[in-house]
Amino acid sequence: MRGRVRWVSALDPGREARLQSLVARFLREKAISPVGGLVLDDVQRTTLAALCCLPLLEFGAEGLHGWSQVIVYPDAFRAHRTHMDAAGVLHEWEDELIGEAWEHGPLVLSWADIESDLAEPDAGFCVAVHEMAHKLDALDGVLDGTPALPRDWQRAWASDFQRDYDAFVEAVDAGRDVAIDPYAAEAPEEFFAVCSEYHFSDPATLRDVLPRVAAHLERFYGRSPLNRDGDGAQV
Repeated sequence: MRGRVRWVSALDPGREARLQSLVARFLREKAISPVGGLVLDDVQRTTLAALCCLPLLEFGAEGLHGWSQVIVYPDAFRAHRTHMDAAGVLHEWEDELIGEAWEHGPLVLSWADIESDLAEPDAGFCVAVHEMAHKLDALDGVLDGTPALPRDWQRAWASDFQRDYDAFVEAVDAGRDVAIDPYAAEAPEEFFAVCSEYHFSDPATLRDVLPRVAAHLERFYGRSPLNRDGDGAQV
């Protein structure tokens, strides 16, 4: 696995040892359930666990609390959505997804997209990290783009993220070119999850475009394995 997963091979020995411990716990505690005819061997299951545990290197195993299953589809999957508007009209539609994190339920992932992330680890995407960011965000009971943090840090995080999110949404709505995936403009929680992907897969772009956000994420997740600048001192 180590040779196949660049995020793992780039870790220093201490962080790699922490990851191995988290992966072992993940494999003990989480049922990995392939569906739709997909079959995953032990190496693939371990690879999946490693990707899910990358965001926990500093946060720790408490990030695994509150859920017990990973459902893995062969490819993108469809989810039925409903919404009751203010006039009492029920709207129903189908979404095509590559990942989903239920607040009190399973993590759902597309194996084809995991394979794509492994093939291009510096392309700005990692669906497993994205969905794990939602799991961390939800631990305090509110999915709002601000995970549970010490009070002073939480205030600074919320202020900096909201300011940069508002500016990002304005740029996307105005049709301006943006260096970060425009999906980040969907909601504050998606902004956090998308920026988390960039922290691990394209940290240089994140630092250039959103330096305040990048600093918070480096403190939260630790140095990105793909960080190539300087000595990578944390804030």
